[in-house]
Amino acid sequence: MLILTVEPRDLKIKNETLRESGSIPAVLYGPKQKSTSVKVSTIDFIKAYKKAGESSVILLKEGDKEHEALIQDVDVHPVTGAPRHADFYVIEKGKKVKVNVPLIFEGVSPAVKDKGAILIKVARDLEIEAAPKDLPHELRVDISTLVEFSSTVMAKDIKLPAGVTLISGPDEILASVSEAKEETEEVKPIDMSTIEVEKKGKVEVEGEAGEDASAEKKETKKA
Repeated sequence: MLILTVEPRDLKIKNETLRESGSIPAVLYGPKQKSTSVKVSTIDFIKAYKKAGESSVILLKEGDKEHEALIQDVDVHPVTGAPRHADFYVIEKGKKVKVNVPLIFEGVSPAVKDKGAILIKVARDLEIEAAPKDLPHELRVDISTLVEFSSTVMAKDIKLPAGVTLISGPDEILASVSEAKEETEEVKPIDMSTIEVEKKGKVEVEGEAGEDASAEKKETKKA
């Protein structure tokens, strides 16, 4: 189990000042844990978060206290992606927890490989319930069963580890395939009669203009 050290946070110190010193503000809370403001090393937090995500239990050390917790609600900078704040959900001892576990799609779909179908990943995670020690870091989705265009992979098709219960709906679709369709641009036929009429009209106008011009010349000579 990953271990992460947290320290009491002085609320008089501004969050920006805390971040500049190499730490981020955080909060501990849970069914049996009152909300507590703490700080944690930014570097250590990033390492733990990359390995644990939001579905694996980590051990928080707060002085002489230890808490089993999940990382939740991480606020990141919109440009750099650096963490700015984190919540730690402290698990009640002896109780199961519900978490959303990320899905990893693996294998090759015959419908995609042999029939040119398009793979559609409908879901990114599944909600499960388990004791902290039984929580999986991720769940694998085998897409090799997607043979026909009508094939799907549902939540009930996932093999769950021992001690893990599915909370998401069993018929929730996780992946499917779709037939690739070529888009054809509709070409409207050209109305030739319209073009001829417009052309004819233009010539007639030019002709009329020409006759008017000749008449003006004759009148000028007579004068």
